Amino acid sequence: MTHGSPVDTAGPRIPLYTEQFAADPHKAYREMRERFGSLAPVELAPGVPATLVIGYHTAVRILHDPEHFPADPRVWQQGVRADCPVLPMMEYRPNPLRTVGHERMRYRSAAVAAIDGVDMHELHATIEEISISLINSFCADGHCDVVGQYASPLIFATLNAILGCPPELGYRAAQGLAAMFDTVDAEAGNATQADALLDLARLKRLRPGDDITSRLVQHPVHLSDEETRQQLALMYGAGTEPPQSLISNTLLLMLTDERFAATVLDGSLSTRDALDEVLFNDPPLANYCISYPRQPILIDGVWLPAHQPVLISMSACNNDPAINTGGLAHNRSHLAFSIGPHSCPAQSVALMIVRDAIDQLLDAIPEMRLAVPRTELRWRPGPFHRSLVSLPVTFPASPPILTGGR
Repeated sequence: MTHGSPVDTAGPRIPLYTEQFAADPHKAYREMRERFGSLAPVELAPGVPATLVIGYHTAVRILHDPEHFPADPRVWQQGVRADCPVLPMMEYRPNPLRTVGHERMRYRSAAVAAIDGVDMHELHATIEEISISLINSFCADGHCDVVGQYASPLIFATLNAILGCPPELGYRAAQGLAAMFDTVDAEAGNATQADALLDLARLKRLRPGDDITSRLVQHPVHLSDEETRQQLALMYGAGTEPPQSLISNTLLLMLTDERFAATVLDGSLSTRDALDEVLFNDPPLANYCISYPRQPILIDGVWLPAHQPVLISMSACNNDPAINTGGLAHNRSHLAFSIGPHSCPAQSVALMIVRDAIDQLLDAIPEMRLAVPRTELRWRPGPFHRSLVSLPVTFPASPPILTGGR
């Protein structure tokens, strides 16, 4: 094994933005590990170098060391063009993911309080209502695309409900966010999302309710409208694309892996086990948790340059042979929600939404089958996510689900 240096790498960097990488990232991770060890030189977009952490123990060390690996990108982004396709996903924002010290604690305290105010019983009822409406829209057809007809609109509607966001504003925000994740028209997508969420912040300051946005604007740290918008942007980023992909990736596993497929028909669903396995093997946010070292630093025999992005590959680290020896049932030591000071505060909310969504669909349509060979499924290119373009399924046509005693 040759340990290359992401600082002075002799060969070309591994591009993470291509369709080839999206089609089989795990092959790429294995090849990186053989060539470079725990740290690999990559490109996030043409001309945007970074280091990808693919060793689990190295990732844990970095995630617990914000002093040497701060998340503030402002020095880095001074040398990045405004139209760089990955900039909207990486640039400085006044939120807990892109700040350090007292500033980070201020934003995180508001976000945690706003999320902790979510009524989980009410959320369960909301998911049930939304899922039944969506299932009734296609159950008589005998086929659907789980991504476009179920996972995406369900996550979108559920997030809007807990944020207190009118559908029109939520639609604009979601469209902008999708462009940012795909790194296609990302600059325009960033502007679209920003305008929509600023409108939402201003709306809730005038007409507050029992929702996350209202709790943000009413929090004792006194967020401005712009600061509130930035917290909402982070919540939309974390609360739409990754949960949507987690639903579809988990259903794909349950429909194609014989360990889970058998339980779908007999009604004894192993949804949580399937979720845990996907969060380990194929997490929807595959490469992120970005930091920017303040000075050159030696890690695992490799000098990392100052102010160049260091990304944690949650996917590669979870699959590191040093810790992944099989038998993942009930094992939740994955990095899918990060760890340390930047760990996701909405993990329980996200998992409840995804699990309820999957259970509602499979309870209603237990005889679901993948409509095409798994090898024909396509994955959306982009350096950050692991996301299906579509998940077409077939099933016996059935009448709509009756609700409210009807």
